[in-house]
Amino acid sequence: MSTPSYDWLAHHALTRGNKLAVSDMASGRKFTYRQMNDRTSRLATALRSKFGINRGDRVAVLAENDSNTLEVQFACWKLGAIFVPLNWRLTIPELRYIVSDADPSVIIHDDAYSEPSTELAKICQISHRVTWGLSAGAAVPYEEILDLHEPMKSSVACTHDDPISIMYTSGTTGLPKGAIITQGMIFWNTINCVEFYSLNASMVNLVFLPLFHTGGLNAYANPAFHFGGTNIVMKTFDPSQVLAVMSDPKIGITHLIGVPTNWLLMSQVPEFEDAVFPTIVGSSVAGSPTPVSLIKTWAEKGLPLQQAFGMTETSPLVLALPADKCEEKIGSAGIPAMHTAVRIVTEDGREAEVGETGELWCKGPNVTPGYWNKPEATADSFEDDWLKTGDAVKRDEDGYYYVVDRWKDMYISGGENVYPAEVESVIYQIPQIGEVAIIGIPDEKWVEVGRALVVLREGEKLTVEEIMNHCRKNLAPFKVPRSVLFVREIPHNATGKVLKRELRERYSQVEA
Repeated sequence: MSTPSYDWLAHHALTRGNKLAVSDMASGRKFTYRQMNDRTSRLATALRSKFGINRGDRVAVLAENDSNTLEVQFACWKLGAIFVPLNWRLTIPELRYIVSDADPSVIIHDDAYSEPSTELAKICQISHRVTWGLSAGAAVPYEEILDLHEPMKSSVACTHDDPISIMYTSGTTGLPKGAIITQGMIFWNTINCVEFYSLNASMVNLVFLPLFHTGGLNAYANPAFHFGGTNIVMKTFDPSQVLAVMSDPKIGITHLIGVPTNWLLMSQVPEFEDAVFPTIVGSSVAGSPTPVSLIKTWAEKGLPLQQAFGMTETSPLVLALPADKCEEKIGSAGIPAMHTAVRIVTEDGREAEVGETGELWCKGPNVTPGYWNKPEATADSFEDDWLKTGDAVKRDEDGYYYVVDRWKDMYISGGENVYPAEVESVIYQIPQIGEVAIIGIPDEKWVEVGRALVVLREGEKLTVEEIMNHCRKNLAPFKVPRSVLFVREIPHNATGKVLKRELRERYSQVEA
């Protein structure tokens, strides 16, 4: 008996060859499964014959969202090579670290990132470059190599243990780590998503989170490909454009996922008032704790946001809120996925009681085997096969989980643990608030106290005392921020997560 190849595109090319697989909104390109399989097969041949890419070799991509990026991923799958999507918002020194760690043989890029790709290729001694556009120096045009090569006849045999991607964590604390993503992780994540989001061949998924991030690639782009659905790819996130696409019955979007910042920004543009969502089946929010007020805002528009929890290392789904529980269990990240085990562990190493906060641990076939080139980091992240997520979580009496905050963002004031997400959720109740972030800053008496960094909605006014009074009415005294700073913007990474480390560096020593 031969070993399977797990070639999703080749399968769908046979079973639903004329079905639309992907639509690229920026370029207007549209490909059926038969066409996409042909293109990825040609690319696989080119990568092998022209650039010497074989099983285990790495292929990097530096580009904003593009259907070509998905083709590169599947070409790597066909070869048994490893796809390495790069964060295009990083600087050259940051990318240099990642590229040196992954050591790709080829870097593929779009026109906008031709210069940094050229520099990275030189610094990191990458032998080959491929560009989406016309030839740029030593780079080979992408479409040209497709035209010049015949489709690969058959994909290499593989197992669910074979690595297919290295996805680098956002690096919000220290240097990024490359999580190894296997065939099995992607498969089991897809299965875990089914019961919560009704994934099937008729789904039309909107991709606006970056494809270098697990939220963009694996929730729900790859699951859509697994079932033979359609992916609509947006180059970057634009709140007004996303609302327009969601509201268009001709496009028929059924699924999408965003981080809280995405949903917040969409709720603040004028188009939100008249937006309707006639075809949406599954709308998810994840990436960081979501203010209850934001969930209520979308529920009032008739679109319940299904909260979820996941990580790059878990491919990503761990917890999800069933659609029929969005109102009853508002604020909850849901229940464990069927094929993922979880536990909550307190600081002293015991199992947390109901309602008690501890660190979430998980294990299952969707969890990474470890970090690329980092055996020590792998060992530190696991305890008897349990992945320690670094997230503070509690569970209610019905078995529903609530993400309190990241352990690293928690601060201790006068001996009491304070979780910024809880304080932020209270401040978001104030209508004039555009965005808020809470950080802990040093204090001689209490060791640490909270500081609120506030961005007001355009044209709105609010005083520090008004914010403080609201907090005093709704929070225990030790949770009330000791200072408030009005700022012009709050920094985010490319997926919309607030960069708390940068905020602490910038504002911890500033006089209020």
